Amino acid sequence: MRGKEDPFLRIGESNNQNTRSESDVVWSLKDINFEIEQGDAVGIIGRNGAGKSTLLKILSKVTAPTTGKISGKGRIASLLEVGTGFHPELSGRENIFLNGAILGMRKKEIQRKLDEIVDFAGIERYLDTPVKRYSSGMYVRLAFAVAAHLESEILIVDEVLAVGDAEFQKKCLGKMGEVSKGEGRTVLFVSHNINSVRQLCNKGILLENGLIVTNSGIENVIAKYQEEANKSNSYFYKRNNEVKDKYVKLLKLFFIDAKGAPLTNFDVCEDFGAYIEYEISDSSYKPDLSFLISTEDRIEVFHVIKETKDYTVGIKKWSVWFPKDLFNNMKYIFTLGITSSNPIHIHLQTEVMFEVNENYNSPTRDNSYRGKMHGVIRPNLNWTKII
Repeated sequence: MRGKEDPFLRIGESNNQNTRSESDVVWSLKDINFEIEQGDAVGIIGRNGAGKSTLLKILSKVTAPTTGKISGKGRIASLLEVGTGFHPELSGRENIFLNGAILGMRKKEIQRKLDEIVDFAGIERYLDTPVKRYSSGMYVRLAFAVAAHLESEILIVDEVLAVGDAEFQKKCLGKMGEVSKGEGRTVLFVSHNINSVRQLCNKGILLENGLIVTNSGIENVIAKYQEEANKSNSYFYKRNNEVKDKYVKLLKLFFIDAKGAPLTNFDVCEDFGAYIEYEISDSSYKPDLSFLISTEDRIEVFHVIKETKDYTVGIKKWSVWFPKDLFNNMKYIFTLGITSSNPIHIHLQTEVMFEVNENYNSPTRDNSYRGKMHGVIRPNLNWTKII
């Protein structure tokens, strides 16, 4: 009627936040197409702004899609934002009944679950207090308890669990696992905590700029997510030794034993070092050394920076030493960076993988425990008995 085209009929840009817009239309989600089977636990991951929360709002029918359709079988309980679906003037008890009624449950059904919900949320003392007086953590605890215990076939949970404390987050993951595996209900879970997603979910969806990158098994999706994250990191995690320039040349990088000999077998109970030899060809830069130790699946362990204060043209030789009883029985990645800070410039970046094992017959072994321990490192600390 206005003589203007419908903005939803033309092709808009993808939602790439790193580029300047050429159009007034941005698609938060585009070309999204997938199916979820009953009983699946699906982790939806991606960077901030990828469209995860928008997707959950559409699946929860809070927001209608511009085009396309959503079809689902069963009642949906969703926890998208702190306080979603709660009336601030009503008490916790009244909000439990209100949420149950919205899900289509009868009063007797809700009453039967009430004690279980209150016990899980741990807010019995404030059950009859208006929820507007609750802290954000109490709000989330009650909201999750209601969503998880009322008898819906589909449970949708956004990142709101991050508001709760560590103990409650663990409790929630356990409950969602029970809901999915034990009761055969469907769970959709958005989180930036990859370990939580891996623990709970059997399938995954990776979103980027409003598009589906991968939709498959959770391990494949996590691997793809970490690969994309590594590409966007300008300093560490260049997998294929791609970073180098003409001002600094790496001559040697290998591991050595306590006597300085090249090392191929790494023992938990033995000291070892990394030998670094490089050449500076331009004294106008001031390159320093740094390295990152990470696990095979890219969990960062520690990062070390060394100001060499030797920036003259020529060959430089350095070694760095790792004490025994520090690393666990597992594979690690040593990522070396040679960089200048003023001006900031990455001269070289490369990585080497090494695997640490445990020689149970080593004469230097002073720990009776045998086998891999929990965590990414296993330091042997000093203990003092206080009498």
